[in-house]
Amino acid sequence: MDNSINSEPQVNFAPPRDFATTLKSDLKETFFPDDPFRQFKDDKPTRRVTKALQYFIPILEWLPKYNLRLLRYDILAGLTITSLAIPQGISYAKLAEIPPIIGLYSSFVPPLLYAVFGSSKHLAVGTVAAASLLLSSTLDDVVSSKDNPALYLQLVFTATFITGVFQTALGFLRLGILVDFLSHSTITGFMGGTATIICLQQLKGFFGMNHFTTKTDVISVMHAIIKNRKEWRWESAVVGIVFLIFLQLTRYVVGHLKKGINPSSIHLLNFDSKYLPTVAKAGIVTGLIALAEGIAIGRSFAIMKNEQIDGNKEMIAFGFMNIVGSITSCYLTTGPFSKTAVNFNAGCRTAMSNVVMAIFMGLTLLFLAPLFSYTPLVALSAIIMSAMFGLIKYEEAYHLLKVDKFDFVICMAAFLGVSFVSMDVGLMLSVGLGIIRALLYVARPATCKLGKVPNSILYRDFEQYPGSTNVPGILVLQLGSPIYFANCTYIRERILRWIREEQANIVSKGDILESVFLDLTGVTSIDMTGIETLIEVHKTLQANDIKMAIINPRTKVMEKMITSKFVDTFGKKNIFLSIDAAIDACRFSLHNSKQHNNAPLQSFVV
Repeated sequence: MDNSINSEPQVNFAPPRDFATTLKSDLKETFFPDDPFRQFKDDKPTRRVTKALQYFIPILEWLPKYNLRLLRYDILAGLTITSLAIPQGISYAKLAEIPPIIGLYSSFVPPLLYAVFGSSKHLAVGTVAAASLLLSSTLDDVVSSKDNPALYLQLVFTATFITGVFQTALGFLRLGILVDFLSHSTITGFMGGTATIICLQQLKGFFGMNHFTTKTDVISVMHAIIKNRKEWRWESAVVGIVFLIFLQLTRYVVGHLKKGINPSSIHLLNFDSKYLPTVAKAGIVTGLIALAEGIAIGRSFAIMKNEQIDGNKEMIAFGFMNIVGSITSCYLTTGPFSKTAVNFNAGCRTAMSNVVMAIFMGLTLLFLAPLFSYTPLVALSAIIMSAMFGLIKYEEAYHLLKVDKFDFVICMAAFLGVSFVSMDVGLMLSVGLGIIRALLYVARPATCKLGKVPNSILYRDFEQYPGSTNVPGILVLQLGSPIYFANCTYIRERILRWIREEQANIVSKGDILESVFLDLTGVTSIDMTGIETLIEVHKTLQANDIKMAIINPRTKVMEKMITSKFVDTFGKKNIFLSIDAAIDACRFSLHNSKQHNNAPLQSFVV
């Protein structure tokens, strides 16, 4: 084949870029795919400094434009989410097995920090049930919250500090790719399983029981309920349904809540090597989950307003919240769905609604905190269960089942693992299945046979467009992923299989297969093993008198081909910019093949 006869633009065989240029490009695509510094280009130095400060501290961008009209909406939204933050803060602190006042502290300082560093207009900051339960279930393995509450609280603050450092590091190092391993299916299943075990644990409060299990799985919880059935209080059970009646009968309340804003807790941070591995595990795992949940929630509400949030800036904001929170008597915070939904529906306009919430929460801590000492525990159980029901997304699971069975399996692995074993096991099972699926996509990439769509110049998958036609004697194959050591064997075997199947199809037509085109448009990169695979395929085809052509290799692929001398061995004349250019170049060969239609056909030999 000779591409010199083609009048179309020719393939670019420019010399490969130097290592520094390639490395710079790869690093940019890896860590800065959104090109965050594009807004700084072509500006004066002073203007660049201003924009850089606005980028890292978003409040500097929106606060100068703020006005009373926006404040009116944000005050209403802030007051609304405060009314939700108070009972949720107390309830989730109960889940984390820490003093209820800590839950209120956690809705005072962190929202102020998020308003400064957060990029979402609608995200409402606070504690979340999943992180609270995960902290308690992990830390209880080394220290009992009942036997040694002071040490347990120290470890909670330390885990929160580690979470903050971890999240901040991910943000500054642009390593949000780690969060991407927590897929939508994993989060759906994990949150559903967490909601289930949280609801079951609230049965202790509903039945007024004094003894219960520290384990979180369904079997242990149900065993504890049945084993301690003599402690069941029918009054509590009735009050769980009829709340007002119970208020007159119950003797169990939250306990004393002292006045005053957050005290310092920096002296409570505990990095004792005896507990550090467990504390680090709790901080990192809950940090990842909180990031995945918070960023996903922020993006979902931003989309509704045709806006965007910066995931890396969110990581930094969450990290700062938790670092500062850990030294101001707060525990792990992020963007809970229920509070964010209320904030959004209440009409918030900016992150100022978080500042308003913090102000009202501060006033509550200063003057009203003792009033909440008489909140019945069963009321907190009801609040928690009510919030958890919204996290069990039956319709979403059914949608996954209909759309993608493997996604459904990933979802159910998280749900069942969390419900019947433990939260960390459920998470690892689901993430593990997700990684296996990703590896399968990599090791078994999609390949297809292309045909020309009638009345067009387009070449598309034969299976998707059955009416497509092919040029006699030519097989066009499309490879749709990077070619490297993990998938080379599969790609080679799949190409040879396509050829065998194509020869079997044309035998009855008395034709022969003369050329095979490999469309590399979808191949973004190739390694040396991939180059060797193409050489092997080429030699196999040559041995069977079949010509091979390569269509449209991408920049990185072409650079590897030139550097490895593959282009010199394979021949520039066999590399084309388009399928039509390759067909035009081999028409003469096809004309000759028609003269040999009566020649005996030979089987393809590997």
